[in-house]
Amino acid sequence: MDFVARSKEVFNSQITELQKLSDRIGEEMNRVVELIYTCTGKVVIMGIGKTGIIGHKVSSSLASTGTPSIFINAAEAMHGDLGMVGCNDVVILISNSGASDEILNVVAPLKNIGCALVAMTGNPHSPLASETDFILNVGVEKEACPFGLAPTTSTTATLVMGDALMICLMERRGFKAENYALYHPGGALGRRLVSRVKDEMTMDVPKVYTNTLFKDVIFEVSNKRLGMTLVYDQTERAVGIITDGDIRRAIQKFDEIKSVVAADFMTQGFVRICQEDLLSDALELMDVNKITSLTVVDSTDKDSVIGILSIHNIIDFRK
Repeated sequence: MDFVARSKEVFNSQITELQKLSDRIGEEMNRVVELIYTCTGKVVIMGIGKTGIIGHKVSSSLASTGTPSIFINAAEAMHGDLGMVGCNDVVILISNSGASDEILNVVAPLKNIGCALVAMTGNPHSPLASETDFILNVGVEKEACPFGLAPTTSTTATLVMGDALMICLMERRGFKAENYALYHPGGALGRRLVSRVKDEMTMDVPKVYTNTLFKDVIFEVSNKRLGMTLVYDQTERAVGIITDGDIRRAIQKFDEIKSVVAADFMTQGFVRICQEDLLSDALELMDVNKITSLTVVDSTDKDSVIGILSIHNIIDFRK
């Protein structure tokens, strides 16, 4: 068997089912988003087995993006864990069939507590769906499993629906990268989100003048090891930039390279960023402009160059 081709069939099968599911999403998503957004308690996700694993991920994603959330195993809920649920909470019950005993058993106790119930199920006509206030339909026509038994496409659909709900809530709350950093303070990701340009820039700015000879430009670029230098006029105003690329092009362009000065081959103007801007914004600016260095300017004076931010200083943030 060609397992490369078979793997692609599995991908395509799930993609097709996800597209069908996407086409069925309707007004119920708006209602669930508003329900959770206005909730004064937390979101409780309940599931069992493989849907429980998916539910745990959905809960973690919600919690890390501004929506307080916990996961409770439905079986454990009947043995004391329901004590973690309050009347102001929203409970999302995950069951593909909508007929799992472990899930159905918690419905009556949850109603007694008084919390709002949302079913995330593959069967909108199931016993679970009939007992809840809202339904998020994650039904698929077939599993990727050749026997139609192992949860494959159905769990993928549930995961994607959970991600869609999370992202909708992020946007409803106006959740930003700075907020995300509050919940992810550790590691490279947290560092990237809270760090600012001033934390990583160098203040040793490569500098030549418009009348600096070609050989001296090369020396400055090589000496500072940033792959560039700024070009200043006689009034000490930065008017352009010269990169390694500019140097290579100049060698090809000019016959008498010894007499060439910086003004002859510099790029007028340059991309700049403020010292107080987020490092994540700097990375995006580099990507958009396809450059490896940014000129850092004072936040109160956009013409005052105070440093250089090089991709070599922040390469770890891409990991």
